[in-house]
Amino acid sequence: MRLLLLAGAALLVGGAAVPEGRQIASVDLARPFGTSSPWRLTATQGPEGEGVAGNQEPGKITLCLSRDAGRSCDPGLAGLLLAGEPDYFSDPHYLEAPEIVYPAPGKALLLLRVASVHSGNGNQRVATRLLAYDRAGDRFVTAYAQRTGRNNNEEVRYVAQGPLKGAVIFAEPTVDAPFGYWISVSRPDAALRYRQALRFRSATIYGDGNPLAVIDSEMPNLQQRLGLWQPGKPLPLPAGRACARPHLVKSVLWCG
Repeated sequence: MRLLLLAGAALLVGGAAVPEGRQIASVDLARPFGTSSPWRLTATQGPEGEGVAGNQEPGKITLCLSRDAGRSCDPGLAGLLLAGEPDYFSDPHYLEAPEIVYPAPGKALLLLRVASVHSGNGNQRVATRLLAYDRAGDRFVTAYAQRTGRNNNEEVRYVAQGPLKGAVIFAEPTVDAPFGYWISVSRPDAALRYRQALRFRSATIYGDGNPLAVIDSEMPNLQQRLGLWQPGKPLPLPAGRACARPHLVKSVLWCG
């Protein structure tokens, strides 16, 4: 998915007017979700400003989830990046294009990913959220939510196809030596609420020189633990990239 440089203002609720700005995303949710009301997600950006290192950063993002043509915004998306007290990195400044995904036939989720401005070392706070439609309440509810950074190869990945279709995989750096990652897999239940199905410490070590993303390098390990792959069968390869001479090194996938 393409990362867009976006801006705007904080989420508004309770019928307050949406501030002026340039609209950079508008997603009709009524048709794919079969909603009772005309739900739509919009994103608006305001002017860019100076970042912490003196560089230009896009302005804040307004995300508005509305069923009344933007006259009011549902508060469910408030605080996507908030980690404790509000700080310099609490507001979204980058938006990964919203996407409607289908973890199972006929079941839709709205996938959102936003990121803060950059810190002095280039890091960002990143939030990933999946929203499901609650038909009885005619509202959108959180199915999965996670916050992380960017600088230590951490990643939250929604799996769109294959034996793990619909799952969310989270690679989280450990805080003790040998520095590796906690790998967790969350899968949706019948109501599309995500539950953790697996968590283990990676065989991948930080700085080992493997150019693969951590989740890709751990895929054989992960799938074997879930009973989806066995040694001797073709290795589960990264989607969307070439993998010359795939082989395992201490249960970790390498591509050359």
